[in-house]
Amino acid sequence: MKLKSDDILEGGRLLPLVEDFYTIQGEGFHTGKPAYFIRLGGCDVGCRWCDAKQTWNPKMFPPVEVDKIVERALSYPAQAIVITGGEPSLYPLDYLTSRLAEHGLEIFLETSGAHELSGHFDWICLSPKKQQPPVDSIFGRADELKVIVQTIDDIAWAESNAARVSGKCILFMQPEWSVYDKMIGHIVEYVKSHPRWNISLQTHKFMHIP
Repeated sequence: MKLKSDDILEGGRLLPLVEDFYTIQGEGFHTGKPAYFIRLGGCDVGCRWCDAKQTWNPKMFPPVEVDKIVERALSYPAQAIVITGGEPSLYPLDYLTSRLAEHGLEIFLETSGAHELSGHFDWICLSPKKQQPPVDSIFGRADELKVIVQTIDDIAWAESNAARVSGKCILFMQPEWSVYDKMIGHIVEYVKSHPRWNISLQTHKFMHIP
């Protein structure tokens, strides 16, 4: 169920913005790429290890005019936009992505896949969560599968999701930050034995940037 109705959001012309900022992408396939981040509020997935729990309650973030968000994005030299959350699939994103695409920007999405997607994206990073698995339709659209590994059992969860994405989807395992030292060795050895997988690290945390 969507957290805000289309009427309140004027069909996506308003969105509950937590923050928007220019930084370096720290995770996954586009690690190291300058990008403008648009972080939307509201999440009904609720990962206990989430490092952005402040985004969960959409009522904390009054709807903001999308045109103003796009205007700010265009004031930076970034050619890539990352739409993240929270869980951005809760909202109608057609208007936001169409406005960004008008200016030739690449549009990347970070999503758990818990809801059907709206909008156009040049790259979709699917990061599935056990407590609310992705909808079936997202697997064929994912360009990148990024599974957070907190325990050894999460490796089997990663493989179960990898079996559902397309052959072109790039596979990543990423150690959950709070257990990085505990899990990284296991992940390294697993990926060495299963080389279709890659390792993603939260490099922005090592760099101490947003």
